[in-house]
Amino acid sequence: MRRGAAGLAALGAVSVLAGCSAQAVEVPAPSPDAAAQDMCRALVDRVPERLFDQERVEVRPQTPYAAAWGDPPIALRCGVERPAELRPGSELMVVDDIAWLPEEPEVYTAVGREAYVEMVVPPSYGAPAQGLVEISGLIAREIPKLPSGEL
Repeated sequence: MRRGAAGLAALGAVSVLAGCSAQAVEVPAPSPDAAAQDMCRALVDRVPERLFDQERVEVRPQTPYAAAWGDPPIALRCGVERPAELRPGSELMVVDDIAWLPEEPEVYTAVGREAYVEMVVPPSYGAPAQGLVEISGLIAREIPKLPSGEL
């Protein structure tokens, strides 16, 4: 499956579920490789409780590699596959020293690190920069850079 198609599938699968006492968001669980699991767990443990002025919500299925906020849901998944669209010369956005590959209008993947981190930011939140800045700082602290020149 092409990465863009996977991103679209992820968007379609991110949905708000009615919970007993609070909202839960259905997010496809990523499967980071063994080397990325601890890094991804540490990243998700440190994400903020609020993003785009939205409260963090529970993720279903429960996974230590994903987080979500608000309605419509903003979702973060750590340890996703390398984007198929990522090639030498791909146009990247750099936010606080983290390179992001914009894949679909709502999907941004941090590249050039030992684990790929995907953010889904619905257009209703406006420009994604606010969320990407906050998450970029965490990625810079928790996910080491790949050797020079690798994406």
